[in-house]
Amino acid sequence: MTTGAVDTQKRGDLAARWSGGRSPWDLSWGKLMMWLFLISDAMTFAALLVGLWVARLGSPAWPNRLEIMNLQFVAAMTVILICSSTTMALAVYAARQGARRQAVWFLAATIAAGCLFAGMQATEWSHFIGEGARLTGNPWGVPAFSFTFFVITGLHGAHVLGGIVYLWIIADRIARGLSSAEGLEIAGLYWGFVDLVWVFIWSSIYLL
Repeated sequence: MTTGAVDTQKRGDLAARWSGGRSPWDLSWGKLMMWLFLISDAMTFAALLVGLWVARLGSPAWPNRLEIMNLQFVAAMTVILICSSTTMALAVYAARQGARRQAVWFLAATIAAGCLFAGMQATEWSHFIGEGARLTGNPWGVPAFSFTFFVITGLHGAHVLGGIVYLWIIADRIARGLSSAEGLEIAGLYWGFVDLVWVFIWSSIYLL
């Protein structure tokens, strides 16, 4: 086949992608919808974090997190969530290789890590509330401090709990042969997003 013929075929294939019935980006409908959801969700978290920084920079003082929060405990939470991204990736890889049993076990490890993270976050909330923090105020004199903490970490915690249920359903479907590797990959996109968002939350609320 000559170079000209190859170029003509490539142009024909490209045109066929846009002729209907096939995504020009080689994305399935489910994966495209997940990406659109994650983009809109990212905007929500970005707006909340921007609001946090506006409140913080506009406040004459901001409470010292070292005196209020157990940062080593939160660091352990972060490590657990990051490790869950590894087990999630291994589950997707196993599913692509047709190893359904291994995929289910890696998913179980991911779910266990998510449950552990959620439990540790509940413990942290209990400690924070025990110190007197509320949505409308706190003992440290900056109401925005506790308000932004509860709203941002609470929304992320809801995403973690939703992700645990989501992964549990996917694990059950894979075990019964009802879900494909692509279905697991879509779930992996969601879980990876939850992990990534936590990195920004952890940096903004606890570290900086």
